[in-house]
Amino acid sequence: MTIGSVPQARFKKLLAISCIILCSLLIFSPIPTRSQSPGETSTISSAAIADQELYLLRVEHYIQLNASEDVGVFHLRFSFPPDYAYQVPLFLELHNDSILSAILHYGIENDSLPPNKIINFTLQPMKKDDSVLLHFSCWVLVRSHNFSDLPPYIKIPKKSQLPEVTKTWLVSTKQVQVHSLLIRLKARQLHGLSDNLIRYAGRIAPFIKNHRFVFFVIGLNTGLLLSQDARTTLLINGENVGRSHLACAFFRIYHIPARVLLVNNDQGFWTQMHYMVEYYCPGYGWVLLETTGGKTPHATHRQVINRICYPQDEEDTKKDYIYRFMKGEERWLWIDTDAVFPYYIDCDRGSKSQMFTESQVSTDQMTASYAFVLSQIVFRYYQRFLGTTLTGENQLHYNNAIQYQKQAIVAFQQSQDLDGYLTSLNLAYNEYQHIHG
Repeated sequence: MTIGSVPQARFKKLLAISCIILCSLLIFSPIPTRSQSPGETSTISSAAIADQELYLLRVEHYIQLNASEDVGVFHLRFSFPPDYAYQVPLFLELHNDSILSAILHYGIENDSLPPNKIINFTLQPMKKDDSVLLHFSCWVLVRSHNFSDLPPYIKIPKKSQLPEVTKTWLVSTKQVQVHSLLIRLKARQLHGLSDNLIRYAGRIAPFIKNHRFVFFVIGLNTGLLLSQDARTTLLINGENVGRSHLACAFFRIYHIPARVLLVNNDQGFWTQMHYMVEYYCPGYGWVLLETTGGKTPHATHRQVINRICYPQDEEDTKKDYIYRFMKGEERWLWIDTDAVFPYYIDCDRGSKSQMFTESQVSTDQMTASYAFVLSQIVFRYYQRFLGTTLTGENQLHYNNAIQYQKQAIVAFQQSQDLDGYLTSLNLAYNEYQHIHG
């Protein structure tokens, strides 16, 4: 795919027009640069003056579905990266080796738990022992943030001091047992005499990584990893799943909201899904903790967030696809029939996922913010019209918009050309504006 040349004067005109449009939208219909709930403080510092790095990330998924018996039309719902804080989804690409004839319809929908999104695939009937391969990529734009502006001291809050919306992530669940005596004793030891939340988090991260690591190695090599709830993980360690649950328990005990994130990160090999944690710092916002690496804060561009887990997700768990004894994983896909199941072997064959860093660009803060907001607006049009029935000129404008979105991604990916990226997105925006009805 090649990118058509656009005269510099035309680009500047498009940029100026889009700035006016964006400013108008922000004034009359605010579009936040993060999916921020009332009472939350933005994670990205507005005082930052250094250049901003933008990353083009791609998460590639292979989903192989097998049928154990004949089944009619069914649905597969799969987590899709949300528009959240420092990331915005750009495009859903279906690869040609997918069995495209098996897909009757698909679209991107807002999940009932915001800001999460899902891909809803409607699939044709399958016969017993049939297999279907869905191979697709999710393209995402991420603003790099390393949390260098995080204060060295933030006082551990009282529950009454927290924004109401964050209190959702204080509860005890069957996977995050806040009331466990063993967990409370270890939390008190890690907490010590300091009331500094940052110091407490800095103690939790390496403990989670190194605690009884030999038990984890034995379980991993024998395939006998057990339940991934917080208490079991404290006793015998666990995978990134259990470590995230244990970290959340440590935070919640001291009235610090903490939640599990389902992500794909830059591990360099194929996986099912990776688990991380976010904890809430009053007056600042949500901060990333990588439990496997034992590090917090953790830079934003090292992973794509697929789902922000609520307590309901911790309750709605499943068994691991590869390690059959391991249970307690939050779901990232749902199939509305028991006759079809995802097929995993070892993440070399069957279903698997991996994140790739495609490109990065360093630019000034204003241009970065403009690129981010424009990407949000274009994606919202894309999500709205994806999978809808269009005719005549509306279909033509939609097709043109899709091509411009692809050109924008190629400009960023192959040439690190932010001007080309913005130009193509502006053209896509103009095409979407001409779709009526």
